[in-house]
Amino acid sequence: MGEIVGAGIVAHVPTIMLPETTRRELNHGRDTTLVAGLERLRREVFETADYDTVVLLDSHWATTVEFVVTAHDRRAGLFTSEELPRGMCRIPYDFPGDPELAHAIAAHDEKRGTWITPIDDQYLPIYYATVNLWKYLGVEGKRWISLGVCQTADTEDYLRLGRAIADGIAATDRKVLFIASGALSHTFWPLREIRDHEASDLRHIFTPEARAADEQRIAWFEQGRHDRVLHTMPEFLKYKPEARFGHYVTMAGALGEERLTAPGRLFSAYENSVGTGQVHIWFDRPDAGWTAPRRVALRHDPHHHVDPHHAREASHA
Repeated sequence: MGEIVGAGIVAHVPTIMLPETTRRELNHGRDTTLVAGLERLRREVFETADYDTVVLLDSHWATTVEFVVTAHDRRAGLFTSEELPRGMCRIPYDFPGDPELAHAIAAHDEKRGTWITPIDDQYLPIYYATVNLWKYLGVEGKRWISLGVCQTADTEDYLRLGRAIADGIAATDRKVLFIASGALSHTFWPLREIRDHEASDLRHIFTPEARAADEQRIAWFEQGRHDRVLHTMPEFLKYKPEARFGHYVTMAGALGEERLTAPGRLFSAYENSVGTGQVHIWFDRPDAGWTAPRRVALRHDPHHHVDPHHAREASHA
């Protein structure tokens, strides 16, 4: 039976792809801790842990009527960001996928009351929330798959997705590292002001209230108080966490939700990125294992149906 052997919230900000000299110019001579944190995370976890596949929840990949999981045998190409092509241009990527695990995850969607479709189209776009982290954390021979967030999903939908991911992993022999790729609070400064707020100093977080909300949740993560984070999601959503914090909520759904008590290890300082809150936090597998996902058998809501021939055929073809 497969299992998740480690998981973390990991920042993917474009700054990490810039040369060190440019990063220091933007940060008044200092470098961001996010780069050193990724290098340490690679050394201490990704190069030493016993795992087969990385499952990454990509907070930049927004779908609409379903969750999607990549099911390619391999993904390779050159990536230029549609958002920031000046700084992320023709970045090469090449890594094996895990079609078996992707289909195993999708096979558990109906039981968990959600929709998940595996896609292996070679022209499916890839996003820097995946590419940037693979460039730092990708290890030769390790498989990577990504799942997108869904712009019509809420917290409960992300918990259901997490439960299905855990079920799919358990149904295989895969040992998995789970990356929740995304930020905490996520409001950018307006264009005419944004260049004044590129340094990592926390005074540049968009509001003091957003900073306080981020710092409270980081403290809860370090204490293993995932219950507090989940129970206060409506409050945190006021500060517009990236992708409605779906990357983290999905991770929590796979690892036990409010019963999850694994404390987090900081692999970076908490930093600003043009108004948004960024940090690397890793959760090691407890000696006694993770808390199992909720045993909640759900069917699709008949009032939340979009197309009678939609995801069912694609998911289980």
